[in-house]
Amino acid sequence: MADLSETTAHAEVLVNATPGNVSVDLLRSIGASALADKVLIDVGVGLTDDYTELSHPNSSLAEQIQRAFPLTPVVKTLCTMDSTAMIAPDSLEGPSTVFLSGDDAAAKQLTGRLLTDLGWPPSSQLDIGGITSARGQEHFALLFMGIAGGLGAHTFNIKVVPRAVG
Repeated sequence: MADLSETTAHAEVLVNATPGNVSVDLLRSIGASALADKVLIDVGVGLTDDYTELSHPNSSLAEQIQRAFPLTPVVKTLCTMDSTAMIAPDSLEGPSTVFLSGDDAAAKQLTGRLLTDLGWPPSSQLDIGGITSARGQEHFALLFMGIAGGLGAHTFNIKVVPRAVG
């Protein structure tokens, strides 16, 4: 089996799906030069051990990764849902919204195409801005847990419903 450094060397796009409180250290073990110019899609969220608070309440994991690896375009997405909805949006009762945050337009476009391949049509994708907007996505984790408790299930997502035109 290939190690992370070897796998990274052959990748065009990387996905960080590690626990958010260890992600930056894990990526540092691969090395900034190995990550340079690779699009990094970040789906991680850092939570405290008891899952009651964010481990990075005044920023986001995506911002921390982008700061640590300035030559690696980071795009935050897919962290407002569980893994079932991530890869099977058609398993939900209707269309929902997947958010994209990042500073690199080309990286967001590439991520959007990959999301489409996963079943997220462009009409479900919402670019909410630069990497600092990832805070909103990650902070949703606390509301996610409340909704999951209320529903008694973790497979769901949200839909942004804009005001009716006319």
